[in-house]
Amino acid sequence: MSLKMGIYLNSQHPEDEDAGAHLRAIIEQVKLAERLGFDSVWAGEHHLTDGFHFFPQLALLSHLAAYSGDMNLGTNLVLLPLHPPVDIAEQVALIDQLCGGRFILTLGQGYRQEEFDAFGVDMKDRLARFVDGIQVIRRLWSERDVDHETEWYSLAGATVRPAPAQPGGPPIWIGASAERAIKRAGRLADAFMAMPNATKGEVTSQLQMFGDARAQAGLAPALEAGRLIEVFCHSDSGEARRRVAPHLLTKYAAYASWGLQNSGSDENVEGQSVEEQFSHLAKDRFVVGDPDEVVEGLVAQHQEVGLTHLTMRVTWPGSDPAHAMECIELLGTEVLPRVRRRLEM
Repeated sequence: MSLKMGIYLNSQHPEDEDAGAHLRAIIEQVKLAERLGFDSVWAGEHHLTDGFHFFPQLALLSHLAAYSGDMNLGTNLVLLPLHPPVDIAEQVALIDQLCGGRFILTLGQGYRQEEFDAFGVDMKDRLARFVDGIQVIRRLWSERDVDHETEWYSLAGATVRPAPAQPGGPPIWIGASAERAIKRAGRLADAFMAMPNATKGEVTSQLQMFGDARAQAGLAPALEAGRLIEVFCHSDSGEARRRVAPHLLTKYAAYASWGLQNSGSDENVEGQSVEEQFSHLAKDRFVVGDPDEVVEGLVAQHQEVGLTHLTMRVTWPGSDPAHAMECIELLGTEVLPRVRRRLEM
């Protein structure tokens, strides 16, 4: 298997900053990534992030399809229990048509109570809604006149049109971090998407759990294995770390406050410098440095961990869009070609 490398687009920005300017910056990032030969672009979903605005991912990806060239478009991820599966099936089918059958739908259960409250969904029902929702989406993409009657969703003679460009619909990946959720994903998903807070060793174990669950369910090995990963490249390694450390420390502190386990921000760092805190957080999680360091880090994600698709987050809430453009340029001109040559050897 080869390694595909894409860009995760930061949709979350401080609420006092110009949303239009940030949207234009995202478009420029996609144009640059397409010109430099990246494999994909991705967007994520959260709601009611106090102090920030967050672009809705499906609307954003629909808009970006026109600029995406031959790249895959992907969600990372849709919080499926919050949404009617018919709505997700219809929107994704249209975007798949817009991008010529290059869409990847990554799903997750969600973990923020305030999001479930805002959507009027009982959080204790999220697993049942998640599993049932996947079944509904798959059926709507592959059948006509669907009848489906459960406690959660009721359909009578339902047909989604237009159908997706991909026969049977886009691949469904699942993002998860808990052991039971990963094993369940092995039975339900076409591929696994690892979370950015996991270390290399943890992702390796997660992929093994996912693969074992597929085998036990009598399913063939997955053809893809993805990960959202924090990446930043600069010609000077120290400058790369200085540019991203404050933003990633803030981002992972927010993750911890939202209840995300193993966020790397749960240990006592009192008295440590920003550099020391970042070094602790980044170890075996992030790929940050000069081109040589980033090449080695990305190659290791494929050769040591077994990943086949990286969605690289190169900008975070509050970071400078110009720094993101510089990073994408350096990745596309120096890093990606070297990684591909290394993996062809």
